[in-house]
Amino acid sequence: MTARSAPQVKPLGPRILPGRFVTLEPLQAGHRDELFHAASPDTFRYFPTPDFESWYAKARQGREPRHCFVLRQTRDGAVLGSTSYFDMSEKDGRVEIGSTWYSEKARGTAVNPEAKYLLLANAFDAGYESVVLRTCSRNACSRAAILKLGAKQDGILRAAVWMPPGPAREAYFRDSVFYSILAEEWPNVRANLEARLAAFQ
Repeated sequence: MTARSAPQVKPLGPRILPGRFVTLEPLQAGHRDELFHAASPDTFRYFPTPDFESWYAKARQGREPRHCFVLRQTRDGAVLGSTSYFDMSEKDGRVEIGSTWYSEKARGTAVNPEAKYLLLANAFDAGYESVVLRTCSRNACSRAAILKLGAKQDGILRAAVWMPPGPAREAYFRDSVFYSILAEEWPNVRANLEARLAAFQ
């Protein structure tokens, strides 16, 4: 077996990640109203934070290593949602992408594949070995989208998160499904995403 050296990673941000369809900007206080208007009543159905105000407070509190981004449509500047890096472990070369949500008009467009492309490219270019994604076991759309990226399912952590009641749900314990993409898998994932994005006009 070939010996491996410890990962040497570069900072992931905060920085702007520009794309053809969507640009990711570091979250600032001035984004609040645009984000509020981009969210819909069911946006946080599968989030531990059950509504916009609790999500925004957590995104802004900075109590854990996190880079939170606002997704802005490149064409007209409209805010389309948010996504984050968190649970960053530089010594292990691991980072998680999550807390992702989109406005209704952004769903099913180039926004999700390009946002993931920008985040993944930034992480692997910085020397990370593994990018983790997770979602609620009940969120079939999210699970399908993650698999479509080319991520591999690692497992399910049962009753992992208490989900307080919210506008779009009753309270329950959430099973979290974990996925990952490794650096050695990134070239194939990147090619798949580039092909998908090329199909959008």
